[in-house]
Amino acid sequence: MGAVISDTHAAVWYIVEPQNLSAVARSLFEQTALAGEFIYVSAISMVEISYLVEKGRLSPIVLQRLLIALYDVNSALTIFPLDLNIALAVKQISRSSVPDMPDRIIAATALHLNLPLITRDRKIQTAGVQTIW
Repeated sequence: MGAVISDTHAAVWYIVEPQNLSAVARSLFEQTALAGEFIYVSAISMVEISYLVEKGRLSPIVLQRLLIALYDVNSALTIFPLDLNIALAVKQISRSSVPDMPDRIIAATALHLNLPLITRDRKIQTAGVQTIW
């Protein structure tokens, strides 16, 4: 395989509730990590998670555990920054197909890097991005 991009919910589940992942997604996370490849998490996912913790929709422990994994040099998880290339790639993700801006940014990151995106989001799955679930 190679490196992959993780949608926000998939990264959260990988860290705190792996049983919520599909068998294919869970296996891909594990295979990618074992192969020493990166599991990219978009910087916008961290904004989303912080926001959801702030609203009380996610436990602060979720953010804490994800940060621990991101700072662990032995972890496959790594942040991919939002930059000009991704900002321009957002135009390739139709707003009518994927109306949520964070989802468009995550999908654009996958397009820009030409990597598969681990997501169960049906809107993203139909937006012309290679997805795995």
